[in-house]
Amino acid sequence: MSAKLFELFGLSADSPHLDEALSHPSYANEQGLARHNQRLEFLGDAVLGLCVSEHLFQRFPNADEGVLTSIRAQLVNTDALADWAREQQIAESLRLGRGAEVSNLRTSNNVLADLVEALIGATYLDCGPERARAVCVSFVEPRLELLARERTRLDPKTELQQRVQALGGAAPTYSVVDSGGPAHDRWFVVRVRLGDGWGAEGKGRSKRLAEREAARLTLIERNWVGDAADGAGTEPPPAREPPASQASGAR
Repeated sequence: MSAKLFELFGLSADSPHLDEALSHPSYANEQGLARHNQRLEFLGDAVLGLCVSEHLFQRFPNADEGVLTSIRAQLVNTDALADWAREQQIAESLRLGRGAEVSNLRTSNNVLADLVEALIGATYLDCGPERARAVCVSFVEPRLELLARERTRLDPKTELQQRVQALGGAAPTYSVVDSGGPAHDRWFVVRVRLGDGWGAEGKGRSKRLAEREAARLTLIERNWVGDAADGAGTEPPPAREPPASQASGAR
């Protein structure tokens, strides 16, 4: 058992809900256990949402609900939770069935995010709301500081849309041009369309992340990074030819 896990969540080896939080459904099925971590994940998801919402509400007293919702969505999502599990090196504490282990589910973002939320649920039940709140803040605060350092450029898609519309263009649209990977570790390639032309392609573990990456690379490609979003950047380069899959109508 990882000492880092005990330190992060305030749990101990004899915490009543620890074993349940660490047991993936595949492990519970193999071992004939009555419970696995999905019930605790359900609770932990709600606790995390409440604690982060409260933290943002207090941190940004002048922000409206739309801004708070946007910030929370960027801070709390499957990819962010999974990245935190890897950063804190708690993934090895997860108990998987043999088949799930062979399938490399220990690297799955969904599985790791469920683990974190199940541990938050266990912390809430075994250590109390205040300790659970502290865990949630420790997860979200470094990411909040990172967003603050990036100023208002929280979402490349929003910035790209502002740039294009400042030049009189229509809002960009996004098309999936390729995808693959096993069910637990999918990847997508998305290309951004700018009017009659095409921007960059982006790859990500979800369509949303691939769209963000395509927008980010398009901003870099067109030298729009760091300029004011008022059309002061350079004029867009000549339109690209559409990708072969789009030109042929294959997708």
